Amino acid sequence: MKKISVLLATIALLTACSPEIGSEQWCENVKEKPKGDWTATEAKDYTKHCLFK
Repeated sequence: MKKISVLLATIALLTACSPEIGSEQWCENVKEKPKGDWTATEAKDYTKHCLFK
């Protein structure tokens, strides 16, 4: 039971991580996302960090 708990906690921690806003990976992820699905904050951050570095 303890092994399962540790495994689930590890998976939860690893899948919850997302790239830092403004990083190359984050810019790529947002660029691939349909523009209609962007939030206002994502659009602002993308413009600030990816277009006007």
